[in-house]
Amino acid sequence: MRRRLPSTWDRSRGQGPRADWHTLRTLLPYLWPTGEAELRLRVVAAVLLLVAAKGVNVFVPLLYKQAVDALGTTAAAVVAVPVGILAAYGLARVLASSFAELRDIVFARVGQRAIRSVGLQVFGHLHRLSLRFHLDRQTGGISRAVERGTKGIEFLLNFMLFNILPTLLEIALVTAVLWGLYDAWYALITVATIAAYIAYTLAVTEWRTQFRRSMNETDSEASTKAIDSLLNFETVKYFCNEAHEASRYDRALERYEQAAVKSKTTLSMLNIGQGAVIAIGLTLIMIKAGYGVADGSMTIGDFVLVNAYLVQLYLPLNFLGFVYREIKQSLTDMEHMFRLLAEHAEIEDAAHARPLELAGGTVAFEAVRFGYQPEREILKDVSFTVPAGRTVAIVGPSGAGKSTISRLLFRFYDVTGGRVTIDGQDIRDITQASLRAAIGIVPQDTVLFNDTIRYNIAYGRPGASQDEIEAAARLARIHDFVTTLPLGYETRVGERGLKLSGGEKQRVAIARTILKGPRILVFDEATSALDTHTEKEIQVSLREVSKDRTTLVVAHRLSTVVDADEILVLEQGQVVERGRHAELMAADGRYAEMWRKQQEAARLQQRLEGELEGAAE
Repeated sequence: MRRRLPSTWDRSRGQGPRADWHTLRTLLPYLWPTGEAELRLRVVAAVLLLVAAKGVNVFVPLLYKQAVDALGTTAAAVVAVPVGILAAYGLARVLASSFAELRDIVFARVGQRAIRSVGLQVFGHLHRLSLRFHLDRQTGGISRAVERGTKGIEFLLNFMLFNILPTLLEIALVTAVLWGLYDAWYALITVATIAAYIAYTLAVTEWRTQFRRSMNETDSEASTKAIDSLLNFETVKYFCNEAHEASRYDRALERYEQAAVKSKTTLSMLNIGQGAVIAIGLTLIMIKAGYGVADGSMTIGDFVLVNAYLVQLYLPLNFLGFVYREIKQSLTDMEHMFRLLAEHAEIEDAAHARPLELAGGTVAFEAVRFGYQPEREILKDVSFTVPAGRTVAIVGPSGAGKSTISRLLFRFYDVTGGRVTIDGQDIRDITQASLRAAIGIVPQDTVLFNDTIRYNIAYGRPGASQDEIEAAARLARIHDFVTTLPLGYETRVGERGLKLSGGEKQRVAIARTILKGPRILVFDEATSALDTHTEKEIQVSLREVSKDRTTLVVAHRLSTVVDADEILVLEQGQVVERGRHAELMAADGRYAEMWRKQQEAARLQQRLEGELEGAAE
C-alpha cells in the first residue's frame, strides 16, 4: 500500500494550539488590503466613528447627573435648566447610537471583503496542493474547517474590533472621569473589578479551549464519516452495511456529545464566577458612593452618575465575557483553516518557467525513475517516445506503474530521476497551466459534477457555445441519447454522475475532452470497466478523437490496443517488451502470454453467457 509522509495538515492536529497572535497577524493584511484605497479609507473612518461613539457615550451620564442635580433646585430652574440638559442628553444618546451604526455601515464592506478574500485564497490553495495531499485528504473535515474558519473571521471582525476594543476604551475613559471628579478609590475599585473579571475570564476560558478543540475534532470526524458513507451509498447497500455505518457515525456523535457536555458545564462555571466578580465590585462602589451622599461630599446626581457609569460598563463587560469566549473559539477555528494555507504545495512552477511551445506534441520519457516513497521505486529507468500524431500503448499487470506514467505526464508528481519532455521541453521548466492545457484525458473512473450534462461537457472549455457542445457530443456519440431525455442537455447527472451508466459517463468524458481540443491525448484504462459491447462502441469514438493527435493509451485489455503504432509491456516498473502487436505475438514473450490468457478468458465468458441465455429461454 502506498504511504505518504504526514503533511502540515496532519501534523498540526497533534500539536498544541497555534499562537493567537500568529493567527491574528495572518488576518491583519486582509483588513488593510494593499492597493485598495477605498477599503483603507473605510477602516480609518470606522475607527473615527468608533471613538466618537464611545466619547459621546461617556458624556451621556454627565448630562444625566446635571439633570438630576438640577431637579433638586428651585422651581424656576426645574422648568428652565433640565429641559435643555435633557434635550442634550437625548441628542447625545441618539448620536452615540448613530455613530455606532454608521461605523458598522462603513466597515461592512471591509469585513465581507476580508472573508471573501480569505475563503478564495484557501480554496485556490487547496487546488494548488499536490495530488499526494488530495488522495489522502478527508473532504468532510476540510470542508468544515474552512466553513468554521470563515465564520470565525466574521465573528472576530464584528466583535473584537467593535466590542472588545471599544469597551476597553470606554473603561479607560470612565476610570479617568471617576478619578477626576471624585477620588482614586472609585477608579481603583473599578479597575480592580475589571482586572479580576478579565483575569478570571482569561484563565477559565483558556482551560475551556481544550473542550472546544475536542468538539471541533469530533465534529469533523462525524462529518467526514457521514459524507464518506453517503458518497459510497451504493457500496453500503451492496454489503448491507447500513447498521455498520450508523454505528460508526453514532460512535463519532457520542464522542462529540461527551465533549459538548464538558464544554457546556464549564461554561456555566465561568458564568457563575463572572457574575460574582461583577456583583462584588458593584456593591463596593455603591456603598462608597452612598457614604459620600450621607456625609455631603456627593450629591444625589453624583450617586446616580456613579451608578449610571457602572451599569453602562456592566452590560458590555458582561457581554465581553461571552465575546472573549467566542473569539477564542473563532481563533481556534481560524487556526485550523490557516494551517491549510501553510500546507506545502509540492508541485510548483519554477521561477524561470515559460509556457509550453507546441510543435507537434512529441512526448518522451527519458530514463525516468519515480517512487511515491523513497524506499519503494515504482518506475525504474523507463524510456519511450510517442511521436507527434502517433499512438503508443502501455500494457501490463496491475501495479506495474501504468497509471503512474499518466500522472507524471500531467506533472501531478515530479520524477525522481530522468525527465519527461514535450517537443524537447522538460515539463518541469514549463508552466503547469500551459502543460495541462495541451493534454486531454479520458480516465477509467469518470467522475462528473452534480450538474447538467451541458455543464459537464462544457467543462472541457467553459464558455463554449451550445453548437460547439453539441458538435463534441455528436463526435462522442452521446448527442442522440441526450436528445431522448425530457430535459435534454439540462438533465442533471446526480452526485458523481450516478444517474448515468458507465458508458454514458465515458461518452460525456470523451465529449468534454473533444471540446477541450488538446494536442496530446491520454486514455487511462478508459474502457476497462465497461462491457464488451459498450467497449467496442467507445473504442470507435476514441479512434476518431485520437486521429492525428499524439495519443498515449494505458490499457489492461490488449484487444483495445492492437492498432497502436507501438505497444510497451510494463512489468515491475520496467519496459520488458516493445513493438507492434504482430511483432510481439511473433516474439512469443510476455505480451503473447497475456494475450492468450485474455482470449481464453473472453471465450470462457462468451460460453457462460451463451449457456445463461439458453437456460433463460
